[in-house]
Amino acid sequence: MTDDNTQFELFVPQDIPPDHRSGFVAVIGRPNVGKSTLLNAYLGQKLVIVSDKPQTTRKNLLGILTLPESQIVFVDTPGIHQPLHKLGEYMVKSALAALKDADVVLFLVDLSFPAGREDRLAAEALMDAKANYTILVMNKADLVAEDELAERERAYISLASTNEQITISAARGDNRDELLRRIIVALPLGPRYFPAEQVTDQQERFIAAELIREQVLLHTRQEIPHSVAVVIDEFIERREDLTYISATILVEKDSQKGIIIGEKGKMLKQIGAGARAAVEQVLGHQAYLELWVKVNKKWRTDEAELHRLGYNAPQD
Repeated sequence: MTDDNTQFELFVPQDIPPDHRSGFVAVIGRPNVGKSTLLNAYLGQKLVIVSDKPQTTRKNLLGILTLPESQIVFVDTPGIHQPLHKLGEYMVKSALAALKDADVVLFLVDLSFPAGREDRLAAEALMDAKANYTILVMNKADLVAEDELAERERAYISLASTNEQITISAARGDNRDELLRRIIVALPLGPRYFPAEQVTDQQERFIAAELIREQVLLHTRQEIPHSVAVVIDEFIERREDLTYISATILVEKDSQKGIIIGEKGKMLKQIGAGARAAVEQVLGHQAYLELWVKVNKKWRTDEAELHRLGYNAPQD
């Protein structure tokens, strides 16, 4: 279920009930429909970065929700779109790979916008995958005028044949618990795949890199978001209550480097302060963060460079 072909061993504690349900739930859709917001809400913590910029999520990421009666392994995926470069191709391949072995697929759409080309691409991918069980999740109902809601719902329902449909607001919480109940009912009987306290398959250094990238997205102009990557150079526990992190922010142009650094380093300091606070919340202790900015003009289009940065496309 991950893009590095990780193998999972069943984790079988003694205290699970005989009717325990478990499985993988792939969350797909075009960019910016609220996939990461929904996952963070279910996990009760900030695991996946969120912004209003398209294609914020770049890799499949597991979020593990363990309840007394079930264990749901959510797979948050990059938004399905028409790729323009090697990074985009990797992102779409990762999203499609998550469909192959999922027990349940959530097809998320954004009701605050009419159905568009990328929604249709996601719907086609869903139909091609012949997934075991599919739920159309019509999100952001709180942003739609009441007299437009029914028409928007009908338009999205017509995109793909799914086992069921539900209208929610991931951010506000409308119908979120009902969706969770339906997911659990659709999962097969089975044991836990992970210990109850584990919430993701990712290491802390990956999460730190993503939190730094999130701050870049929040603080910079429109030309920056898709051109930035973050590499963790050092991640060292200096004391039990202090972790040292050194990271490089990669951009494609000298002008972008200047924007991120800002006048007299002001922008980089703001990015660093926000990232440090977010990282400390995840680690549960103090972090010392050093940031550097470097130009790498072809990182999004060079397959070898993408591989070096950890973007390894799933095999067909």
